[in-house]
Amino acid sequence: IIGVRTPALRKYAKTFAKSEDADVFMKELPHRYYEENNLHGFILCESKDIDFCLEKLDEFLPYIDNWATCDMLRPKVFKKNPERLLPFIDKWFTSGETYTVRYAIGMLLSYFLDEEFKPEYPARVASIVSEEYYVQMMQAWYFATALAKQWDAVIPFIERKCMPKWVHNKTIQKSVESYRLTTEQKEYLRTFRIF
Repeated sequence: IIGVRTPALRKYAKTFAKSEDADVFMKELPHRYYEENNLHGFILCESKDIDFCLEKLDEFLPYIDNWATCDMLRPKVFKKNPERLLPFIDKWFTSGETYTVRYAIGMLLSYFLDEEFKPEYPARVASIVSEEYYVQMMQAWYFATALAKQWDAVIPFIERKCMPKWVHNKTIQKSVESYRLTTEQKEYLRTFRIF
């Protein structure tokens, strides 16, 4: 860690992304410093070309080694073209890389819980079996958010207790702490804790 603050990196990325040096920088993997990884991510977030963004993101993901860099990677271009993400999400789910799998779940959380939602998406997240804390935490975060947005479609995953115990209980904890669920929903969720 060098110590460059995130707002300064984000601001620098806006101008650096437009330079030819940005392409050279993104090819120099792995980066040495945390801030270099974040700068790489911020450059991708500035991209307006979805094909370029997906290609470069796919190259970069295996080098991500922390949750902060992973979770800040939300390129604006994905909002306009979420369906283009799906083949990549499928690939990332099976990568075996902790932060690549976490990123795949995060993409479903960010772009596929509203109009783009399909019941097979939570089924996919529930099917992940990982001992990695940062994967399990993202699974719980996904399900807590999904319960707030798609209660009827998602509550059966809790009722059937089909996820690993830690993910199941953490989902309930995060949901009960949320302001987006009713008191009745929270009480109902509490009855499904696994002891």
